[in-house]
This record gives sequence, structure tokens and C-alpha cells, in this order.
Amino acid sequence: MKKKIGLIDVDGHNFPNLALMKISAYHKSIGDEVEWFFGFNSYDRVYMSKVFTFTEDFHQVINANEIIKGGTGYDLKNELPPEIENIYPDYDLYEIKDTAYGFLTRGCPRGCKFCIVAEKEGKCSKKVADLSQFWRGQKNIEIMDPNLLACEDWKDLLQQLIDSKATVNINQGMDIRFMTKEKAEMINKLKIKIIHFAWDNYEFSTYEKLKEFRPLLKFDSRRLRVYVLTNFNTTFEQDLDRVYKLRELGYDPYITIFEKWNAPKEIKRLQRWVNSKFIFRSCERFEDYK
Repeated sequence: MKKKIGLIDVDGHNFPNLALMKISAYHKSIGDEVEWFFGFNSYDRVYMSKVFTFTEDFHQVINANEIIKGGTGYDLKNELPPEIENIYPDYDLYEIKDTAYGFLTRGCPRGCKFCIVAEKEGKCSKKVADLSQFWRGQKNIEIMDPNLLACEDWKDLLQQLIDSKATVNINQGMDIRFMTKEKAEMINKLKIKIIHFAWDNYEFSTYEKLKEFRPLLKFDSRRLRVYVLTNFNTTFEQDLDRVYKLRELGYDPYITIFEKWNAPKEIKRLQRWVNSKFIFRSCERFEDYK
């Protein structure tokens, strides 16, 4: 019997929720009616997805026979059933025309204390999909993998991205410590929008790898962005030093703040200076930023 399905993106619509796109695709494939939740309607089932723990929950009255909550904002252990996880996403849900979103790998060997990936997906980067599972010729591809370079299938997966000839944005912080000359050569063959690396902890090995491989990465600094984690286990002086070192090396630093709600004002000022790129490129020293 045909069911009426309602979807709630608890975090909002600033970034498309991949789980909801897959849920929508699955229910449409079996003949169900799917729509964004509307408070005056009644439903057989409503799915609520929340990615971030700090997002306020949805408190509106829901008239449904069944309510299913999922996403890391609710529970690290919940997973989509295989028949939903492996389906081609319903991009029409967010009116997405020319961009594909997905994961080629899951998991990360690092187990950083500020990150949930290892606990949620395991301490091993493993292949979970081929590109064709979520891409069908779109001009742009958003890769959301937590640590693609650590996966033993990296060569096959990078080749799939190269062969697509699409513009690729790798939006999570790739681990430069897993970089090799062969990996750099393959990355250079990608049609890149932006590659994100990460310098999360103030340690020498990451800096040395960023310095070693910068000459081998044939992109200008605006397409080589490096996340700089602050308000976790570093001093403000260490945060600023990383910003200056990255600019000297030819990378584009980008400040992320752990638990921003309790961050000092000076770190928030640093974030505004660095992440406002027009200001950052015109004002070379934080000390001169007013």
C-alpha cells in the first residue's frame, strides 16, 4: 500500500542532507509519496535527520504513525539499511541540478579526540562506493570522505574522479601525512575546485609534510585550503603561527573553532580575519587587523 512519507532536515537547508536524499529515492522507488514535512499534514512515517549535536531539535507537533530519528546529531550508531545506503540519491529533493554528493570511503585511522569519525565509522579508511553510485555525469562532484588518502583503494578512487572530468571539491580535511609523490601526481590530474587539508594539532610532522609536498601540488593557493583547528589543544600564539606558516608555504588557511560557543573573543577575531579572504589578502598581519 502506498505510504505518505515526510522528511525533516533538522539542521536546515544550508547543505543538502545525503541521508534524506537516499531515503527519498528509496521510498519513491517503491511507489510512496514523499514530501518535506508540512505541519498540517498527516503521515504514515516521518524521518528526522540531524547531523550536528549542537543543532536545536525539532519541536513542532508531528502527526505521523511512525517517527524515525537518525544522524550523528542523535546517535553515532544508527545506520541506513543497505537498500537505502546504496541507492542513487534523489537530488531533486533539494533541486540540485549539476552537483553530485557522496562518500567513496568511510572511516579514519587517526582517532582524534575532537572528531567522531573513528568512533562512528571505525579506525580504518575503507572503500564504500564507486563514483557511479552517486554520480551520473554532473559537472561538479562534492566528496565528503574523512580520509581518502588513507584508504588502500586510493588509486582506483582517484582515477575514477580523474576519468569523470568533473570539477571536484574534496570538502573534508585530507591528511597530508598520508601523501606520497604518486598520490600528488594523481591529484594534479583532477579538475579541482578546492582541496582541503588539515593542520589540526600543532605538531612538526604536519608542517614538514605540507612543506614537502607544496611544490608537487600544481594548484594556486586559493585551491589548496588548510583547516586550522583552534580552541582545542593549542595556544593562540600557535594558532597564529600556523596561519603565518601556511601563507608562507602557499596554502590558504581557514580557521575552524572547536566548541565555538565557549571560544575567546580573540579566536573569533582571528577567524573573521583569516576566513574573510578579501581582508586576509589585503591585511597581511593580524596585529594590523582592526
